[in-house]
Amino acid sequence: MENGIMYIDEIKSILPHRYPFLMVDRVIDIVPGKSGTGIKNITVNEEFFNGHFPTTPTMPGVLMLEAMAQTAVLVGSTTAPDELKGEIVLLTGIDNAKFKNRVIPGDQLHIKVEKIAEKGPFEKWKAEVWVEDKLCVSATLSAMKSGQKKI
Repeated sequence: MENGIMYIDEIKSILPHRYPFLMVDRVIDIVPGKSGTGIKNITVNEEFFNGHFPTTPTMPGVLMLEAMAQTAVLVGSTTAPDELKGEIVLLTGIDNAKFKNRVIPGDQLHIKVEKIAEKGPFEKWKAEVWVEDKLCVSATLSAMKSGQKKI
């Protein structure tokens, strides 16, 4: 992490996800272990636009939730000891998800996450997806460190 920014090489060293399921291009404004903003550039070439929906391309809400979870894992990893980096974190719950605005090709997601609770291997995160000044999705995410390393 350089100057509160996490670039794609570091993201790929932490997350096990790869195309087409890697949903974060960069993380900025990181307060280690507490908060940060993920960036995802949406292009018409995204695989999901082939079926969702071909005549009115719209990013699926579930993939925005996945982008929120990945951003939370990345921010949470910034305070993990080296031996725990790369540990698989599993999503255990989604509460109060609200979908407010469409995400379309050409949009840039700003995925804001803030840790609101932690107990043992469990964490809770407040998360929002913004495009410019429009709130697109908000939710509270719960996750658990699995104790397993990615392969």
